[in-house]
Amino acid sequence: MTMPERDIDWGMIRSNFPVTERVAYLNTAAAGPLSRATAEAGSGYYLQMMADGDLHWNDWLAKREDVRRKIAEFINAEPDEIGLTTNTSSGMNLIVDALQGRGEVISCDLEFPVSTIPWMHRQIPVHLVKNVAGEVDASDIRRAMTPKTGIISLSHVQYSNGFRSDLAQLGLEKGNHALVVNASQSAGVFEIDVKRMKIDALCATGHKWMLSGYGSGFVYISRALLAESKPRAIGWLSVKDPYGDRNSEVVLSKDAAARSELGCPHFAGIFALGASVEFLIGVGMAKIQERALSMNRTLTDRLVEAGLRVLSPLRNENSRSAETLVAIKNPAQVVTKLAQQSVIVTEKPEGIRVATDFFNNEQDIERLVEALSKTRGV
Repeated sequence: MTMPERDIDWGMIRSNFPVTERVAYLNTAAAGPLSRATAEAGSGYYLQMMADGDLHWNDWLAKREDVRRKIAEFINAEPDEIGLTTNTSSGMNLIVDALQGRGEVISCDLEFPVSTIPWMHRQIPVHLVKNVAGEVDASDIRRAMTPKTGIISLSHVQYSNGFRSDLAQLGLEKGNHALVVNASQSAGVFEIDVKRMKIDALCATGHKWMLSGYGSGFVYISRALLAESKPRAIGWLSVKDPYGDRNSEVVLSKDAAARSELGCPHFAGIFALGASVEFLIGVGMAKIQERALSMNRTLTDRLVEAGLRVLSPLRNENSRSAETLVAIKNPAQVVTKLAQQSVIVTEKPEGIRVATDFFNNEQDIERLVEALSKTRGV
């Protein structure tokens, strides 16, 4: 149940994340911290396994399906369109499997490699649309379409500079192209509706904005795409009746799980992801998005006031995300000095990347700005 707006106490929500008691953690774009509930969900599995061995196998399988249903609700998909993975790369490769033979790929020059190189590895040409002032508009993607292209592969939010694409507009303009979304820098902080946005396939890791740690993630492949394609790799759980133990025939299941969950599940990662999704849904994704963007506006205002140069595109508020690239000389040394002052950010070639999540507050931003004033000349 989503919390009513008047009941949202951001200080109380912040208290669920112990990392905030020690540092100004502005690094979710690299790896998000765990809430107490998420940590307990993952460790609870290991405690059960330690105490009882395999006694809870059927309960764990049922819990896995509950997590699948929660993720489907989270992005407005159907449970059979959701596969539980361990990272973005595993999900993207499953998507490439499903779309191989559909044509060439349109992407952009800001992309993280996982959105492009799995296609290239399969000898599928990828055409990179060049950004203009750090942005790539849906019209730029449309102009890049040719009779040979059949796939658009883009991140919702660009890791490089925080530019946020308008997925709903891309969905309207994609034509007969398949829209593939890398949501690793957006799932957990921005609302995603795969049906409204006309997304054909989407993958995300759990260790960033989903706040569920390394070794967790999910992939969405639409029912239409599942019906049109076959998995490249299979395991014993990929068939319709895995407990029938038939070793002389292959009758494949037609859901996303059959493609992503080839063997025994990584229960700890799945349960951690489920606890995080439950937490996020409980707060409300609209409110999380609003809070993270509000913190980001405060951040960029303060950085500009302090005389720092923001490299992320801010011309269009609809392109703003919850991560900001800041020009800094000697970024490696600055990041180290900031960490010594209990301010955690990411080093980038151009400077530092700062992420504002819903658990952050104005004091975190002030600590960053004050620390930067001391370390800028390092």
